[in-house]
Amino acid sequence: MPTPRRALRSAGVLATGVSVLLAAGAAHAPAEQDRRTYTRMEHLDRGLVAVESDEGVLLSWRLLGDEVDGRGEAGMEGPAFEVLRDGESIAVVEDSTNHLDEDGGAGSSYTVAPVGQEGPEGETSVWEEGFHEIGLQPPEGGTSPDGVEYEYTANDVSVGDVLGDGQYEFVVKWDPSNSKDNSHTGYTGNVLIDTYTLEGELLNRVDLGHNIRAGAHYTQFLVYDFDGDGRAELMFRTAPGTRTVELDGDGRETGSEYITMPEEDLEAGHSHRDDHRFGADDYYEHLVEMFRNWHTEPEVRSGQWPRTLEEAFGGEPRHDYPLGEDEARELADFFIDEYAPDKSENNDLRGFEGFVLDGPEYLTVFDGESGAELDTVRYEPERGDDGLRWGDYAMERIEPANRVDRFLAGVAHLDGTEPSAVFARGYYTRSAVVAYDFDGKRIQKRWSADSGHVEMDNPFDDDGIHMRDAADPELGALAGQGFHSLSVADVDGDGHQEVVHGSAVLDHDGSLLYSSCDGSPAVDGEECVGFGHGDALHVGDFDPDRDGLEIWSVHEDSAAPYGYAMRDAETGDVLFGEFMGGDVGRGMVGDIDPDRPGVEAWYEMGPGEGEAGLHAAGGEFLGEDVPGTNMSIRWSADMTTQTVHGTDTGDGSEPPRIEDWGRGTLLTAEGTLTSNGTKGNPALVADVLGDWREELVVRTEDGSALRIYSSPEVTDRKVHTLMHDPQYRVGVAWQQTAYNQPSHPSFMLASSTDWSQVPEPQIRYPD
Repeated sequence: MPTPRRALRSAGVLATGVSVLLAAGAAHAPAEQDRRTYTRMEHLDRGLVAVESDEGVLLSWRLLGDEVDGRGEAGMEGPAFEVLRDGESIAVVEDSTNHLDEDGGAGSSYTVAPVGQEGPEGETSVWEEGFHEIGLQPPEGGTSPDGVEYEYTANDVSVGDVLGDGQYEFVVKWDPSNSKDNSHTGYTGNVLIDTYTLEGELLNRVDLGHNIRAGAHYTQFLVYDFDGDGRAELMFRTAPGTRTVELDGDGRETGSEYITMPEEDLEAGHSHRDDHRFGADDYYEHLVEMFRNWHTEPEVRSGQWPRTLEEAFGGEPRHDYPLGEDEARELADFFIDEYAPDKSENNDLRGFEGFVLDGPEYLTVFDGESGAELDTVRYEPERGDDGLRWGDYAMERIEPANRVDRFLAGVAHLDGTEPSAVFARGYYTRSAVVAYDFDGKRIQKRWSADSGHVEMDNPFDDDGIHMRDAADPELGALAGQGFHSLSVADVDGDGHQEVVHGSAVLDHDGSLLYSSCDGSPAVDGEECVGFGHGDALHVGDFDPDRDGLEIWSVHEDSAAPYGYAMRDAETGDVLFGEFMGGDVGRGMVGDIDPDRPGVEAWYEMGPGEGEAGLHAAGGEFLGEDVPGTNMSIRWSADMTTQTVHGTDTGDGSEPPRIEDWGRGTLLTAEGTLTSNGTKGNPALVADVLGDWREELVVRTEDGSALRIYSSPEVTDRKVHTLMHDPQYRVGVAWQQTAYNQPSHPSFMLASSTDWSQVPEPQIRYPD
C-alpha cells in the first residue's frame, strides 16, 4: 500500500506553500450558521419533457432536491404529481417522475404539477422525433496567417440558468477546424463562445481573440451562478483582443466591446491590437534573445544550470559570455538544425509557429445573459517563460509552449455552501491551482496552491522531469500528478469539497491533503514514486462494501507504480491496481451489470497496446472484454450505466450511439456527430431535463443545431434531479475540461443502490 507522498492535513495552520486570500465577509454571524450548512444550488423549474415513442408519449419531469421528504426502496420520496393532457387530468403519479400516456400523440400538450403543495408546474409539447433541436448560428470561417482556411464546428457545451427562470441555457464553444493540441505547430482561428436558450435564441457571443489559441487544452469555460443572484455567469481565460460581439437577428456582427485591460498593461504599451502569435521567424529571434541573456538566468548564476549553452548542448565551451549577436545566432542555428533533430526527427523548430509565448493573460467573468464583462483580473499563475522551466525543452521531443499551456478549470463549494471557481495551469511538471470567488462585482482570490518548478540540472536534457517533486517544501509533491481533467468532491466527509488534481488531492483550504506514490518495479532505489499523469479520472461512491468515496484512474507513464488503480479518495490508499509498464490511455466506471452489486471499472491500454480489463468495484477481475471508454450515460430505467460510442475522423465518421453492455444498441443518433476525433465526446451528457436520467447532447452533421435526446424508457425509480447533488452539478461544470469526463454524484447510483444509505439533499436556493 502507498504512503501519501508528503501528506499534509489542515490542523488550523495552513501549509506554507499555500497563499490564502479570503474574500471580505467570509465570516458569518452565528445566527446564519444553520442556513450555511445547506449548499446553494439553482432554483430549477419542472423540466418537463414529452417524448413520442411506439407505445405512446413518455412524460418525464424533475423532483427537486428540496421536495425530497424521505427515502423508499426505489429511491427518494416526495410529492405526488398530477398529469394533465390538453387541460384534462389523466393520472396522479406517486412512485416515480414519469408517466407513459398510451393515448397521447404528437399534437398533445401536457402539464405536470405537484399535488397538495406549492412547487413549479411544467408545461410542454411533444418531441415528435424523440429529440429536441436548438438552432445555432455558426460563425463565419476565416483564413489564418499561414494561409489556411478554416470553418467552425460546435464543440463542447455547458449549461447554466443565465436568465434566472429555472430553465437551463446552453453555452457552446465553437472550435475552428485548424484547432490543435499544444504539441502541434501551426496557427489556429479564434475560439468563440455562444449562449443559447432552449428555444434557440442566441443571447450573446464572446470572441476570445487571436491571443488565445484554439485546442482542447487552452479554453476551459465555466458556467455557474458564482455570486448567488440566481443567474449564471461565464468565466474563462482571456487576453488582449477578447471581446463581446453584438449580432443582429441574422447573425451579422453589428458591434463589439473589448474587455478592460489593466492600466499597467496599457501604460506598458499593450492594446487590443496586439498579436502575440509567433511566426517561425519570430520564434528564431526569440531564441536568439534567450541565448544572448543566458548568463542572466538565475539558475545559471547560482550554478544549477550549465554556465554555457555549449555545455548544456553536450559540448565544450567555445564562447565568452555574455554572448554577442553573432555567437547567439550561431548557437540558435546549431540548436535548431543539429541539436534538436538529433534528439528526435520530429523536432522541426524552423517550422515552429502559431503559438503564444508572451503577452498578458487575464481571467474574466461575463454576464451570462448579455455577455457583458463584469470583471477582469490577471490570470495566475503567469507563464513566466516559453516552457523552459516547465520541461518543454528537456525531453526527447522539444515542444515550446506545450507543458506551460496546459489548463484546467472547475467549480468547487470549498466552504461547503458557496461556489468558487478553480483554475489550474500545468500538470506534467509544475502544477499550480488557484481558487477565486466572485461577489457580483469583483473577482477575489481565495487561495493559491503552487508546486513550484521541478528542479533540473540542465533544462535542455532531462528525460526524468515528469517523475520528480518540485522545489516547494510543502506543495512540491503536487508536481507531475495532474491529469487532462480534474474532479471535485468532498473526499473526507467534512462538508467541504476538495479538488482532485489527478493523483493528488488539494484540501478545501488549498493545502495538500495527499499526493499518491508507491514503489515501482521500473524505478530502482526509489521508495515512493508518484502515480503521475493520466488521461481518465473518476470520483464517486463505487463500492457498496466500504464507506466513503473512491477514485478510479488510469496512468500514462511506463514507470508509474500503477497503470490503473482504485484508491480511497480520502487517503489515497490503493484498494486494487496493477503495474502495467505502458500507457493506459482509457478508463471508465459504471454499473453495467445489474446482477452484480455496485459498479464495474475498466481500462484499455493506449493505441496499439491492445490490453484491457474489467473489474468489480471491489477488485475482482471479470475479464478482458470491456465496454466503451469515450463517455458514459445513465439512460436505462434500471439505473445501470450505458456508454456513448461515435467518432468524427473524416472518412471514418459514424453517428453517436448509446450501447448497453447486456442489451446492445439503445439509440443511434442519426444525423449527428461527436467531437474530438477518436475520443468521440458528445457535446454534453448531463441531467439537463426530465427525471434523474441523463440527456445526450450532440451536434448535427451540418452544424446548424444541437440535438437533445432524452430516454424513452419508463422507470419506476423516483430520484431527485442529479443537478441538485452538489458533486454531480459541479461535475457538469467541469465536464468540458480538456479530455471530457462524465459527472458522478456523491452517492452510489446503481441498480443495487440501498436508498436507506443515501442522504437527503441539503440544499438551499439563492436569496
